[in-house]
Amino acid sequence: MIDFTELNARIKPPDEAVMRASRARWDSLAKPLRSLGALEDDVVRIAGVQGALMPDVSRRAVAVMCADNGVVARGVTQTGQEVTAVVAESIARGASSVCRMARVAGAEVYPVDVGVARPVDIPALWQRNVRRGTADMTKGPAMERGEASAAVEAGMEVVRILRDEGYRLVATGEMGIGNTTTSSAVMAALTGRPVEEVTGRGAGLSDEGLLRKQGAVAAALKINRPDASDALDVLHKVGGLDIAGIAGLCIGGALYRVPVLLDGVISLVAALAAAKLCPACGAYLIASHVSKEPAAGLLIKELGLAPLICAGMGLGEGTGAVAAMPLLDMALAVYRETATFEDIRVPAYKPPC
Repeated sequence: MIDFTELNARIKPPDEAVMRASRARWDSLAKPLRSLGALEDDVVRIAGVQGALMPDVSRRAVAVMCADNGVVARGVTQTGQEVTAVVAESIARGASSVCRMARVAGAEVYPVDVGVARPVDIPALWQRNVRRGTADMTKGPAMERGEASAAVEAGMEVVRILRDEGYRLVATGEMGIGNTTTSSAVMAALTGRPVEEVTGRGAGLSDEGLLRKQGAVAAALKINRPDASDALDVLHKVGGLDIAGIAGLCIGGALYRVPVLLDGVISLVAALAAAKLCPACGAYLIASHVSKEPAAGLLIKELGLAPLICAGMGLGEGTGAVAAMPLLDMALAVYRETATFEDIRVPAYKPPC
């Protein structure tokens, strides 16, 4: 079982001196001050994480945590549990949506089986299976506490391996039918917000389906009574193995000094759980987009982040994070290559009084 207090103490904060120098670099460029908004902030953050005034994210990976959720038995999705394994296989074969987008963005995709119900025997699918899907959380805990901890540890290990292979940016992705339901339960448990406020339609539920989904979340919270002060308790009672795995990616990014680019609502709720488990990891997280799920904007505010894209996306797999990568590339091109006011001998802009 992970000792999160000890782990949090091992996480070093981003380099503040480098971040100050990076901000000064931005402010010296021959353009209006702070005119690239959140893009500037994210470059500063990446510089601090990497400890380099000129950060490099040219080698980037998408870690897609794949797992099944027993709550699908409550009729909370349009498709059956078998779809998780089918899509995980598609990702492993390089044929899914995130794979197509990643090729354009210059990223490599690594699907990870952390809890798929049906075994998928493809070499490209990393095998880190903790258990073959979670139990139905409306009848009791989704998994054991030790299993939730093991899934977090699996996510941390994925970042370590990717770091050792030279990746400088890790994006989060997921595949798991029913995981917007578990995400809603985790958010409601961690924040105390009403179930109706944090539960959306996922992959297009009808009004009737949405009511079933909200009812399942409420039932899971009532029967399990997760402890909001203990994020691992929340994860094991009403979470998913994919959510726990992504929480591990967030913590691993901080531990191994790799910036983590978050995808949509499932990744965001996992990041919130990670920040509760290890508060120091929050400084290593970057928000890619705000999705169409009602909880997404609330989660971004909870995390104190600023999204780069607002496009009503909700595909999952890490597609939103991949879509943000070219924006970071463009920001870095401006940051590295634009002349300074001193270079062109023009008085610099002054901040407003």
